[in-house]
Amino acid sequence: MASRSLGVLWGFPIVFLFHLKVIICLCALWWKKCAGTRCRLLFGMDEPLTILHVDMDAFYASVEVRDAPELAGLPVAVGGRSDSRGVIAAASYEARAFGVRSAMPTSIAERLCPDLVLLAPSFEKYTRVSRTIMEIFRRYTPIVEPLSLDEAFLDVSGCERLHGDAIEIGRAIRRDILKETSLIASIGVAPTKFLAKLASDLDKPDGFRVIQRDEIRTVLDPLAVDKIFGVGRSTAKRLGSLGVHTIGQLASLEREDVVERFGSLGAWIHDLAHGIDPRRVTPRRPEKSHGMERTYAEDIEDRELLKRHLYEYCEEVSFALRERGLQGKTISVKARFSNFKTITRSKTMDRHTNLGARIYATARELFERVPPGALRLLGVQITTLEDVRTAHQGSLFGEPDLPTSEPSAAKPFEPGEPLRASKGTKEQRLMRAMKGADKLRKKYGKRILAPGALVDREKG
Repeated sequence: MASRSLGVLWGFPIVFLFHLKVIICLCALWWKKCAGTRCRLLFGMDEPLTILHVDMDAFYASVEVRDAPELAGLPVAVGGRSDSRGVIAAASYEARAFGVRSAMPTSIAERLCPDLVLLAPSFEKYTRVSRTIMEIFRRYTPIVEPLSLDEAFLDVSGCERLHGDAIEIGRAIRRDILKETSLIASIGVAPTKFLAKLASDLDKPDGFRVIQRDEIRTVLDPLAVDKIFGVGRSTAKRLGSLGVHTIGQLASLEREDVVERFGSLGAWIHDLAHGIDPRRVTPRRPEKSHGMERTYAEDIEDRELLKRHLYEYCEEVSFALRERGLQGKTISVKARFSNFKTITRSKTMDRHTNLGARIYATARELFERVPPGALRLLGVQITTLEDVRTAHQGSLFGEPDLPTSEPSAAKPFEPGEPLRASKGTKEQRLMRAMKGADKLRKKYGKRILAPGALVDREKG
């Protein structure tokens, strides 16, 4: 009896200590994930420099100048031609001196810079160069978050023993990129993602900027408030009406007052004004959508021709999805008329797919709901994406047949029309065929193979 009582007495402290340890671990996790960055910055505690933001300078244009050295020093832009209502995708710094900017209509860019050297984009080439750059990043850290072909966040915490501190790693990455690609990168090093991205922008081009914790106020205070991620034209105008034009002025306001006026956005921008950003570098950001659209040089009213364009876009989108290991479920068709009126039609399919024929079958159905009229733009987008490399439940009754050939020549062009397939032709079989076709496209270029319905178009 006495020994049992003694065991119970000893049990209470053990249970207490176990629960205390759990509580301490949970508090430590909360500190790291939720409050750590904010509290450390507000109370003057050290926040280590572990975040890098790497941004290639005028990437597309720089790749073109690298491959054609005679263009060095000239105002160069990559984009569509003005006679086909094109826009600028990238501009060299020589072109930017004339006011040329990305997303600007090419017609305006050519008026601003009459001597502008306009080059057609070569995205396959840019993608190859991007892969080399991303490989360089991963030599130094596995925690890489690509934002686009030419931009990424890196978290180098834990890599110091192998490669040195964040500043040394940043300089090494910059050297490697220049040596292996002959391109220049601007790099920002800081305690948070917001500050790192801001740092990389401050000294462009060919910049390398470090923002230490004790420099945050000195760097942020004089900057325009629209330098804060999330402050667009409308929010900047509202802040301006309150007499807030700089980040320092925003930081001087009480947080509760900003939240009261701007809601959750107010809390976010007020924290950023203090350099507080709890976001972590995420190695893979899941894509939410993928699509393709084109603005035509001349408005198109021919419905059959528009369907051919739509079919081509569906094939391009399906190839891109398979290349990324993705499938989608919701299809949207976007159409813009000659009077600039834009409409969108959407439909969610019964299951995910990355096959062009299935995507087009739904897109064609949506296109039939677009009123007749001349179109200046047509596009398709697929959303509700999932990674095909993760397990998912198949259909209980098997997969329905898909078309394996184009409609007969006697009928109007309707690629993707659900024909009666031969026995044994299943979606898995078509998927295997597409994998083989994709390998050829990757090796020899996208135009090595084309659906039969697009052969005449490809020759043209």
